[in-house]
Amino acid sequence: MTNTISSSFHLAIIDMLILVVRIQPSDGSEISINMSKTGLLHVPKDLPLQTTVLDISQNSISALQTADVQSLSNLRILIISHNRIRYLDFSVFKYNQELEYLDVSHNELWKISCHPSVNFKHLDLSFNAFDALPICKQFGNMSQLKFLGLSASQLQKSSVQPIAHLNISKVLLVLGDHYGEKEEPDVLRDFNTESLHIVFPSKKEFSFLLDVAASPAASLELSNINCVLHDNESSFFLNVLSKLRKNPRLSNFTLHNIETTWKSFLRILQLVWPSTIEYFSISNVNVQGPLDFIDFNYSNTSIKALSINQFSSSTLSLSQGSIYKILSNMNIQNFTVSGTRMIHMLCPLQISPFLHLDFSNNLLTDTIFQNCGTLTGLKTFNLQRNQLKDLTNLIHMTTKMKSLQQLDASQNSLRNDENEVDCSWTGSLLNLNLSSNALTDSVFRCLPPKVKVLDLHNNRITAIPKDVTHLEALQELNVALNSLADLPGCGPFSSLSLLIIEHNAVSHPSARFFQSCQKITSIKAGSNPFHCTCELREFIKSMGQLSSEVAEGWPDSYKCAYPEGYKGTLLKDFHVSQLSCNIALLMVTIGATVLLVAASMTCLCVYLDVPWYLRMVCQWTQARHRARNIPLVELQRNLQFHAFISYSGHDSAWVKSELVPNLEKEDIQICLHERDFVPGKSIVENIINCIEKSYKSIFVLSPNFVQSEWCHYELYFAHHNLFHEGSNNLILILLEPIPQYSIPNSYHKLKTLMARRTYLEWPKEKTKHGLFWANLRAVINVKLMEQTKDIDHTQD
Repeated sequence: MTNTISSSFHLAIIDMLILVVRIQPSDGSEISINMSKTGLLHVPKDLPLQTTVLDISQNSISALQTADVQSLSNLRILIISHNRIRYLDFSVFKYNQELEYLDVSHNELWKISCHPSVNFKHLDLSFNAFDALPICKQFGNMSQLKFLGLSASQLQKSSVQPIAHLNISKVLLVLGDHYGEKEEPDVLRDFNTESLHIVFPSKKEFSFLLDVAASPAASLELSNINCVLHDNESSFFLNVLSKLRKNPRLSNFTLHNIETTWKSFLRILQLVWPSTIEYFSISNVNVQGPLDFIDFNYSNTSIKALSINQFSSSTLSLSQGSIYKILSNMNIQNFTVSGTRMIHMLCPLQISPFLHLDFSNNLLTDTIFQNCGTLTGLKTFNLQRNQLKDLTNLIHMTTKMKSLQQLDASQNSLRNDENEVDCSWTGSLLNLNLSSNALTDSVFRCLPPKVKVLDLHNNRITAIPKDVTHLEALQELNVALNSLADLPGCGPFSSLSLLIIEHNAVSHPSARFFQSCQKITSIKAGSNPFHCTCELREFIKSMGQLSSEVAEGWPDSYKCAYPEGYKGTLLKDFHVSQLSCNIALLMVTIGATVLLVAASMTCLCVYLDVPWYLRMVCQWTQARHRARNIPLVELQRNLQFHAFISYSGHDSAWVKSELVPNLEKEDIQICLHERDFVPGKSIVENIINCIEKSYKSIFVLSPNFVQSEWCHYELYFAHHNLFHEGSNNLILILLEPIPQYSIPNSYHKLKTLMARRTYLEWPKEKTKHGLFWANLRAVINVKLMEQTKDIDHTQD
């Protein structure tokens, strides 16, 4: 039991101090090391030199030497409690000039040696095996000492003298199991401290002569009190209390871990009542025996607050009416009864001075304070963790509490009747906590009209109804851990500044929330199953524009839950284009794209002379249709010319003076359009007929040729000659050089042929003309002979 008391007290202080160190801004030179519960047998040797906080508690270290901490010149806090150290020499810290917090409690220390260089603010030597108080004369030099933990089996005034002049904020004094054999009753007089906590030996009847009233402390805590009285028995402890109530300095009094009877418990309350004590706390009480009715005198008290926590009784059958009557009629402002398994509380018989009641963690039912009109001054009421079930009864309970401002009925089993129309809450209620119950949506139809802070987290709320009570004063709303699917608008909550709606079913929150909630200063909406779709874009944008103080938890607790591909992605990293989310814009974009493509294709067709090709295909298709009805042999028999000549009118002089004469003198039949076209037929039809009646098509190429549309037609039809289809029936004569860039794109066949140099070039030198004509005639004659043979074989 003793260890439990010390642990709860010291760990609270340790955690607080360590927390302070950890949350301070660090420039990189401060390091906190926690190696507690790691099975260490000695202090680690490889600790960082910049270590400022070192926790090596709850290990098996048996000794502490200079070499262990010599290099840690920046060490400020050392926690080495709950180990096996038997001897400590303070000179080991002579190189640790910054050390101000040392905890060596819960070891096996029986002796220490002091050193003048140490100057602690916090020194804890409690719960060790010291016989006498471990106070050296050097302790008197610790001018900054604020906490001192000691343990001893003997208390002697001479031991306290070295520190009698120090003003210590708190002293913890743990008395050993053999304490009481050699007592000096007034030894506490020399402890100059504001707060004194004495831990008596556990499991031992309180029979000590120690005069605790001699302490000058304004705050006194006594632990391990065994005060079991029977009829006609006196009690050392009750005598102590009799002296304490005469101590004008004492204002805070705490009793912890008490074994007593009902009779003694009530006598303790009665002895403390008329004293100068203002704050009285009793915790971890175990009472036994019968409860006899006694009259309680409430007069002449200075008590402002009474707290009774963790109260248990070993009596199986007990009528609690008497104790309820005593407690309910106390004339104090602050009263706490928590963890007592209390099932009821009576209404005060007259107007009560109670301002703050805390009945948390009991077994109170809906009958508590029903129709009670004497609590008109009550401002704060805590009914957390009880057995309340009906919200209507809770509402009616508050009706006559005209001053009630804060009510906590969380962690009960409250349910609301959806048909309930009597919302007779007290009009003064400003802060209401109904969290962790079984309330549903309809609770919003019956809430206190002036409430400013409303906590409904961890209930069964799925939506906020449209006919919700208009709470124009509501500033803070907590609806976390419910099943809400969207953020509530601020229509009924015009003053809302803080909203907590995390851990709900909000999948695609509307950004309209920020438009309707202009006064919002803080929102926590993380840990929801967000659907990362187009509907979330505006919400993400709005959240990203808020500061970290307003958007709490952003962006780390805001993650996508759907679709699967985005699961776990932070909302701030989810990006989708506005185009894919705006149907109208998408249709306009598609339409504009189609028009652009159509315009581009039209321009491209004009640029590539596609209309011309279409006309040619049409003409050629008609010619092929006519040709299908004429046998191939008949077509061959109708051949009349060796070659069809295509040329530009600008090159006619060369054709008539050079080309035609040189070919016809060798009996080569030439087809010229001006003499061989049939009158009455279209030009296109004449071109096709002449090409089909000729073995070859000779094209006289020049810059003038590529500028002639009719020459283009003739080249196109010659390339697709029905009779010579698949054969090389084209003869190109380059009369003048043609630059590649000057050839239109529609002459793609001509470009290909010229790139391969499959043409005859007209030489400018007359000496080469003979060779040119010989080559041209040879090509025509050879092909003519081969063609003639083919015709003969066909006729056979």
